[in-house]
Amino acid sequence: MTTTPGGGSSLGALPRTALHPSLSAPLLDTMTFLNEVTLRYPQAISFAPGRPYEGDFDVAHVPGFIETYLDHLRERGYSEERVRTALYQYGETAGQIRDVVARMLDIDEDMTVDPASVVVTVGCQEAVLLTLRALFTGPDDVLLVDSPSYVGITGAAALLGIPVVAVPGTPNGPSLEGLDRTVREIEASGRRAKCLYVVPDCSNPTGVSMHRDDRTALLAAAGRHGLLLLEDNPYGVFSSVRRPTLKSLDTDRRVIYLGSFAKTAFPGARVGFVVADQLVEGGEGGGPGLLADELAKVKSMVTVNTSSLSQAAVAGMLLQNGGGLRAANEGAARHYQATMRHLREALARELGAGGPELADVRWNDPDGGFFLTLDVPFPADEAALHVSAEKYGVIWTPMRHFHLDTAGDRQIRLSCSYLTTGQATEGALRLARFIKDQVQG
Repeated sequence: MTTTPGGGSSLGALPRTALHPSLSAPLLDTMTFLNEVTLRYPQAISFAPGRPYEGDFDVAHVPGFIETYLDHLRERGYSEERVRTALYQYGETAGQIRDVVARMLDIDEDMTVDPASVVVTVGCQEAVLLTLRALFTGPDDVLLVDSPSYVGITGAAALLGIPVVAVPGTPNGPSLEGLDRTVREIEASGRRAKCLYVVPDCSNPTGVSMHRDDRTALLAAAGRHGLLLLEDNPYGVFSSVRRPTLKSLDTDRRVIYLGSFAKTAFPGARVGFVVADQLVEGGEGGGPGLLADELAKVKSMVTVNTSSLSQAAVAGMLLQNGGGLRAANEGAARHYQATMRHLREALARELGAGGPELADVRWNDPDGGFFLTLDVPFPADEAALHVSAEKYGVIWTPMRHFHLDTAGDRQIRLSCSYLTTGQATEGALRLARFIKDQVQG
């Protein structure tokens, strides 16, 4: 406590111990760090951001999207007063475009979804937060994640004080043997594995996709262990191979489906959703209710509701494209696949036959999405990233941010979604020069 000139006292600096412990975790600084690096070196080619390509964005389309949605409401019999209220006022906590979202899932993913099981959220990150808050009741409940894993899930768990345990990953998704072993170890410690978070299509950060047989095997394993699966699917429409979602294969209400319009529509709208059709005892009328209703209760104390204007824009975009977004994103998918191809081809030319000193430089071959992973024979840490950005003009993401241990210390994530094919090729050439110089010392 310090004294002010007027004789009063001010609080002074809050001690770090007065804040939640998760705020001191390096994990929560990841996004800020990457943004700062990008801003510090504006001339560098950045493979860091997992953003959609902006070349097809047109702000002139947004008013038309909103008007299309308002016309949709009028066609449903809404009066002009009710249309005005739908756009200007607070909306339903669970969302006012749930029927439009359910139709999209039917068209794009062959998923039959009751609109009542949908909650429209402020981005998918809120969907993650609501789901974790509703499902985890205490320190003995453990969240499993496919490793390496998206920092949004591990960061949200840290904020909520939820213990996280990694399941070893493979080139085809989580290891089922590793899952069995991890669940047994957790149970032996007196705790309970409650959910497994997984991105089955073109995952962040590895770009890995699960084969159909692996998906059915994972569902069976979840049934054996009494696990819920949190399926996050922001990149599925960009894969060159169309595979069924876990949710579309789910016959036991074991999958909670997390979705986002950030990649398929536009991130500025900040609209995501969750499909939670699991039954919960003690619903209205005495019978079982839906988990979605419980998530809406949590949302009512977090964001109250998702922006009506943003929902209108996203719904209008869907309606203008026949109710789905897969067809509307075919051009974007081709762009991402072409950019990824140019990146891989440039890496192969520059690093593929570089002699024994480059034998440990390897990268995977995703069938779509935004990301690939590259192994290097030196520590890929923040210090190396600054050298790469300042001296070679290329930025990437250290994979250590996506691991709960040190397994990713010699790996980097490359995202080519935000770049043109020419930028991806030039960025690969710069990256190859950096890697060669690091290896040769």
